[in-house]
Amino acid sequence: MLQKITDLLIEVSSLSVKNPEELELFRLKYLSKKGLLSDLFEDFKNVPGSEKKEIGQKLNLLKQNALEKYNALKTELLNHEEKENGTDLTRPSFPFSLGSRHPISIVRTELIDIFTRIGFTVSEGPEIEDDDHVFTKLNFAPEHPARDMQDTFYISRISSEDSSPEDILLRTHTSSVQVRVMQNQKPPIRTISPGRVFRNEAISARAHCIFHQVEGLYIDENVSFADLRQTLLFFAREMFGEDTEIRLRPSYFPFTEPSAEMDVSCKICGGKGCNVCKHTGWLEVLGCGMVHPNVLEACKIDSKKYTGFAFGMGIERAAMLKYGVNDLRLYFENDLRFLDQFKSAF
Repeated sequence: MLQKITDLLIEVSSLSVKNPEELELFRLKYLSKKGLLSDLFEDFKNVPGSEKKEIGQKLNLLKQNALEKYNALKTELLNHEEKENGTDLTRPSFPFSLGSRHPISIVRTELIDIFTRIGFTVSEGPEIEDDDHVFTKLNFAPEHPARDMQDTFYISRISSEDSSPEDILLRTHTSSVQVRVMQNQKPPIRTISPGRVFRNEAISARAHCIFHQVEGLYIDENVSFADLRQTLLFFAREMFGEDTEIRLRPSYFPFTEPSAEMDVSCKICGGKGCNVCKHTGWLEVLGCGMVHPNVLEACKIDSKKYTGFAFGMGIERAAMLKYGVNDLRLYFENDLRFLDQFKSAF
């Protein structure tokens, strides 16, 4: 029996196959329930006790070699078939599932396209900012509640021998980018600033601690509130449809005067009232106003010669209105069942 096992070891090691049929014959001959290995294990019961150890080791070695040879031959055949056919058998079968852009990316790109068509350029800036650009130069008083920890994520405080300590924080709006533009560019200025912002707010269907904004700024001679309204009306109808209506409500922002909130007619409920528009038929999408003279002067722009308007909107809110989504938390959950519904032309 020992000699038979030795001969089979040599036979298995030198064996080769040319096609799946020969591989199957190999399996049947050696590894099936009626194969040679099964017969040898059955005969092993009759081996004298003095020879069991040596023969048992050889028999286990034969079984191991036969299994390894079978797997190696199977892999070799698969690789050869892939080369012949030029296909990867491990790839998913047809039809292939194509990905889609995230709805926030789609709306962000569409917003940029709308405003660049009427002469706005795109400006970007850092997400980690200092107090001077986020608050001070935007006419926020030292005691303004937006500076409080309940609204702002503060990172650290820096100081030097030549200056007083200054807070470093995550920007709460992209207006900080507008400040940088005004400091480094002379009027006329016409720019939008898209980006991610952070506020320490409770997460709900209408609010999140991380969200995205697009803010716009236009500074030139003789810019009026009428220019602001017409710009926003153009945006609303390009974004949400030609039948979209807007309304401007008086509001307050430290960096604009006068200031307003802009609402658009709710597309989710058709004006009938829903949880997103708080059953009013209108959805607030942005804040706006004429740039405060203090902001212009802080950025070294002559407020007696130049005027301007600014506006800012949340991209999530615009996407909610455009696609009829009633809970903005869906944008952050990465659920493919939700994301696969969106397609983009951009």
